[in-house]
Amino acid sequence: MATYKEIKGVTVQTRDTDPVLNGGSWSSGGDMNAARTAVQSGGTGNANAIVAGGYNAGTPYLTRSESYNGTSWTETSENNDARQFGGGTGTNTNAIIAGGDPSSFYTASETWNGSAWTEAPNMNTNKNQNQLTGNATAAITAGGGNPSAIANVESWNGSAWTETSYDLNTAKKYVWMNGTTTAALIGGFNPSSETTESLDGTTWTEVSESSISHRSGSSSGARDDCVVFGGDNGPGQVAKTEQWNGSSWTETGDLSTARSYLGGTGSTPDSQTALAYGGSAPSQTTATEEWSFPPITASHLQEGLMWFNSTTSTLKGYAKAGNAANGSWGSGGSLNSARDSGAYFGAQSAGVFAGGGGPPFVVEEYNGTSWAEVTDTPMTAQSSSGFGSLTAGLIANAGGGTVAKNTLKYDGTSWTDVADMNTPRYSAGAFGTQTSGLLAGGYAPSPGLPGYDNAETWDGTSWSEVGDLNSERWNLAGAGDNSDLGLVVGGYSGPSTNMANTEKWNGSSWTNVNSLSTGRSTLDGGGITTAAIMFGGGPFSPGPTTNKTEIWDGTSWTEVADLATKRENSGGTSLSGATVATYAAGGNGPPALTATEEWNTPAAVVTVTTS
Repeated sequence: MATYKEIKGVTVQTRDTDPVLNGGSWSSGGDMNAARTAVQSGGTGNANAIVAGGYNAGTPYLTRSESYNGTSWTETSENNDARQFGGGTGTNTNAIIAGGDPSSFYTASETWNGSAWTEAPNMNTNKNQNQLTGNATAAITAGGGNPSAIANVESWNGSAWTETSYDLNTAKKYVWMNGTTTAALIGGFNPSSETTESLDGTTWTEVSESSISHRSGSSSGARDDCVVFGGDNGPGQVAKTEQWNGSSWTETGDLSTARSYLGGTGSTPDSQTALAYGGSAPSQTTATEEWSFPPITASHLQEGLMWFNSTTSTLKGYAKAGNAANGSWGSGGSLNSARDSGAYFGAQSAGVFAGGGGPPFVVEEYNGTSWAEVTDTPMTAQSSSGFGSLTAGLIANAGGGTVAKNTLKYDGTSWTDVADMNTPRYSAGAFGTQTSGLLAGGYAPSPGLPGYDNAETWDGTSWSEVGDLNSERWNLAGAGDNSDLGLVVGGYSGPSTNMANTEKWNGSSWTNVNSLSTGRSTLDGGGITTAAIMFGGGPFSPGPTTNKTEIWDGTSWTEVADLATKRENSGGTSLSGATVATYAAGGNGPPALTATEEWNTPAAVVTVTTS
């Protein structure tokens, strides 16, 4: 409940209707008549699309064609050559398809005039898993497989295909592409890398990657204003949708149906409208989804906005929601050095990741957008634990070897080696501030396992032994305000137990509280005792890493949106507050990663009462 004092000074507007969120979302459209995947497709928005050929387990290598009018799909004349995994572009009255395969790699092209398909001149290079962008009389096709990924680009002028002089920088197949012949964006798969490239008419330039691979996905829009959606993230279909503004990616509303090898409207003028249809989900589907933004004339929600709705006679506001269950992961800036198992502390827009496997002394700071290398630690911080803020941070159990008990204090510029811990250890859980913190668990540097159950508190000057955990463990995570109040979560207890246990510290003793939904070690996270987040991790050995994310509301854990990339021993933030804003940086996939994902809770409309 807000008081008058709290809202005094905020401009309150009067409106007949509530403002709307200026963000895109998917809604159901009319289903196709035939379920299929690996289609050739084109279109220019929610009311105009064409699909030809594709694959269905019952009738592979289809010649079936359909047209979409914004409401429903209508069967049209069949295309001449049965094919799948080809490319297409154009409209439901004027389109071209090329490439693909009925049983081997294909050069064949066909054009559509709204009533019939006509054989057209062949491409110069056999390929499938390619894509087209442009229109029926001015298009390019790029990438594809033959069977290895290729960099070839050809242009179509309405009557013939010509090899261009501007091949892709990196060969790729299972591509998505959108734009025009002189301003296009493409992404795809190469066994050694996955890259996104932008065309300025004569040259391809590599640009930032989306947060996950959208290979075998689809896209819609212009080179510098588009959405990319679906795909196969190796393996498994994805629903994620990401918007590109010419310089960075933003995660938006997911598809209702995760799918790959789907059709899309690649040549729309911007990211405001799109269609997604068919594909593998994992079976072939007929589902169509329409992407849209609210009208440009609509009043848009802005954080901090307050208004009086005269229709319902209610005072409303728009701000960050306290319910972190509504949060999601989005792509952030990449680390300069791939790493895992370092010490981390700070906040989402002011964080530190120090040491780790590979560069044990390297330190990077995050400003909410990008990482920058700063002053190295004076000793290794691999498998160490951190807490505090960017300008007042602490790393415990530094030093490595059998002497992993050093304490390093950080002032935002330089490191100082201060008092040692009582017990040297690796991979402990920690929480607190530079003047009031706690570290618990971990394992002995030598001779090694089993793990510890003892804990120590830090008062800004020295370490003191306090009450032991109820369960020995290592590779655990911590969250808490200070040395008097916090949580330790998960971990590994030898010889073979991945723990879900959560223990709460009240300043004098530990109490077992509700467990994680999924037991794991090498997880990361942070927060406070009433609002915390834990993500990633996995079994100690052997076993795969996970992308699971769970939030703590002060009583119990709830599984929420997954990380885009499975990882363990990543960097995060020790500070988050009730909004649970954090990031997952680096970690081990394997291999060691540079990618950063940011967790944010969306703003929400709330009814305000005054007293």
